Amino acid sequence: MMKAMVYNKKDGRFTMQEVATPEPRQGEVLIRVHASSINAADYRTMKLGIGPKSGIYGADIAGTVVSLGEGVTRLSVGDEVQGDVATDGFGGFAQYAVAPETLLGKKPASVSFETAAATTLAGVTAMQAFRLAGMDVRGKRVLVIGASGGVGTLAVQLAKHYGAEVTGVTSARNLEQTRAIGADYVIDYRKADCLANGKQYDLILAVQGDASPREYKHALAKGGATVVIGGALNRVFQVMAFGWIYSMGGKRIRVLAAKPNAADTEALMQLVAAGSIRPVIEKIVPLEELDEAFHYVSAGHASGKVVVRIA
Repeated sequence: MMKAMVYNKKDGRFTMQEVATPEPRQGEVLIRVHASSINAADYRTMKLGIGPKSGIYGADIAGTVVSLGEGVTRLSVGDEVQGDVATDGFGGFAQYAVAPETLLGKKPASVSFETAAATTLAGVTAMQAFRLAGMDVRGKRVLVIGASGGVGTLAVQLAKHYGAEVTGVTSARNLEQTRAIGADYVIDYRKADCLANGKQYDLILAVQGDASPREYKHALAKGGATVVIGGALNRVFQVMAFGWIYSMGGKRIRVLAAKPNAADTEALMQLVAAGSIRPVIEKIVPLEELDEAFHYVSAGHASGKVVVRIA
């Protein structure tokens, strides 16, 4: 048996419960979870009613492998790993979790479990957004809309690491934080419309994608691209349905469907270990305080990541 914070749909709260420890199946490993973090993937699937049947959320996991299922060849008992398990049933808000080894990267020894848990989903998402854009951004103008959350803070840092000129869009209270992580320019979205200020960008990363395809196209330079990562679902669906129309004429508008995998996770964590990027962690809370922290993050109050430490 293990302890887990289980979500109850009836009252919309998480409570600590004793549940059966999962067993690894073919190609899976059992992980002693040391840390997880709260992501939009958790509360958005919750709102859509497509969350895990177990009620145990937690997309990011970082911990130690304690047993192996049949067919596991790359990982061994005792390996320290991290991964994004949102596509495989979640499970991070518990003492133990199972995950396919294909989703897990080996954690560098110099990186803490808390840092790993704060970085994986958000960082891989940001990396894949640049890949989907399909351009070398060195010397290019990159706009990150929603620069203060988990994905946004890492997108800003990756853009600088790749050599871009970066403009971060956020609220007034996070302007200094966005400058501190490397943004060359910052915009308070309440005071200025970043897509209608006359400036054009080579790449727009819409972490909070609440604009129309027409608005994105208007703000793109010739040959530019917009990658919509998140935001209002109606706008995301609009870009999915009509983005191809506005992509005619050399400007591209795409929606990212991030795909967690071990290779991208390990590449990302090497950047963290080298000090090239770092997650912005607002606070670390114990597992028993998950309910309050979860509602805090889902209400949009967090600046950076809220990490859950599993004692």
